[in-house]
Amino acid sequence: MALLSRHPWYAASLLLVPVLTLAAPGWPRLAGVGPCWAILWLLPWALAEGRLSAILAGAILGLLLDSLHHGGVSQIPALMLLGWWWGRIGRLGAPVERSFSLGLLALLGTLGVDLSLMLQWALRSNLGAGSHLPGGGIDPATLAQPGWHLDDLAGAGLHVLLARTLLTALLAPVLCSLQLLLWRQQGGGVGRR
Repeated sequence: MALLSRHPWYAASLLLVPVLTLAAPGWPRLAGVGPCWAILWLLPWALAEGRLSAILAGAILGLLLDSLHHGGVSQIPALMLLGWWWGRIGRLGAPVERSFSLGLLALLGTLGVDLSLMLQWALRSNLGAGSHLPGGGIDPATLAQPGWHLDDLAGAGLHVLLARTLLTALLAPVLCSLQLLLWRQQGGGVGRR
C-alpha cells in the first residue's frame, strides 16, 4: 500500500472497475455477457503488491461492487481469498510473466467469484431468505441478477458462468500483463508482504 501514497492514481484506477461494470461497454462481450472487471484489476495488483495489499484491495473492491446491487450475496469473500492467493503467488512463487499463466489465473479467479455467488444464491434460496416479500410479491433483488436465482442456475447461470469466465481469461493476458508491467516498474515491489 506504500505505492498508493506515492501514486494515488493507482487507487483511482480501482474506481474504474465499478464504472466499467455499470457502463458495460459493448465491445468486450461474449454471448451478451461482459468480463469480470474485478478480476482483471485485482490479479495484477495482487501479483505486484503482495498479500496484505491484495486482501485489502479485494475487500474494497468487493464493497464497491456490492454497493451496486442489493441482493444478499457478496463478492467480498471470494475477492479477498483470491487477493490472498494471488498475493502469495506473487511473493513466494516465481514471477508470473507468461500470458498463459495470467489467463489461467484469471479463469480460475472468475470461476471462484461466480461459483461463490452461485453458492450464496443457492443457500439463500434453500433457506428461504428473501425469496418473497411479506406481501406475497416477488423480491426485486432476485430479478436484478437473472443468472443467479436457484431455478436458473442450471440454465442461464451456467451460460453466464462459462461466457464470463472465457472472456475474462481471454482478456487477461493483454490487460493484466500491461497493468502488471506498469505497477512493477513504478512500485519496484514496494509494499509486498
